[in-house]
Amino acid sequence: MSDHPLADHVPAATAVLSAVSLALVFGAVLGALPSALLPVAPDWVLALIPTLNAAICAVAFVVVAVGWRAIRRGDVHRHRRAMLTGLGLFALFLVCYLYRVSLRGPTPFTGPAVVEQYVYLPVLAVHVFLAIVCIPLLYYVVLLALTRPVAALPRTNHPRVGRVAAPLWLVSFGLGVVVYVLLHVAW
Repeated sequence: MSDHPLADHVPAATAVLSAVSLALVFGAVLGALPSALLPVAPDWVLALIPTLNAAICAVAFVVVAVGWRAIRRGDVHRHRRAMLTGLGLFALFLVCYLYRVSLRGPTPFTGPAVVEQYVYLPVLAVHVFLAIVCIPLLYYVVLLALTRPVAALPRTNHPRVGRVAAPLWLVSFGLGVVVYVLLHVAW
C-alpha cells in the first residue's frame, strides 16, 4: 500500500466527495442553495459564464484526450499533468456553472419544440448522466493516483477504472459544447 493517510480509505473518501459534489450540483440546479449568500457579479459576467464554460469544456476535452494518449504511449508524467489539468478545468467549470445557476437558474431552451424534444433534451440528458457518473469515477482514480507511488498504480484499479472514466469524461465534455451551441448559438 502507501504511507498516505487516505490510501486505505479511497472508496470511503470517494463516496464522501461524490456525495458532497452531487449535493452541491443538485442543490444549485433545484434552487436549494441560498443564492443570497453569494456575491452577485455584474450581468455581463453572468452572461459570459456559458461561453467561458463551453471554452473550458473544449479545452478540457483536448487535455483529457492528450492525457489518454500519453498513458497509452507509456508517458506517465504527461498523463498525470494532463489529467490533473483536466480535473482542474472540470472543477473550474463546476464552480462557474454552480455560481450562475444558483443566481439565475437553468437556462431555458428557446428553439423549436421539435428540436428541444428530439435533440436538445436527449443530448442534455446524456451529458448530465455522464457528468454524474464521472464524478465518483474521477474522484476514485485521482485519489488512487495521489495516494500511491506511480509504480504501484498498475496494480490498483486505477488503470481499469480510468479506461472507463476517460471516454465517458470526453463524451460529457463534448456534449457540454453541443448543449452550449444549442442554447446560446443556434437559437
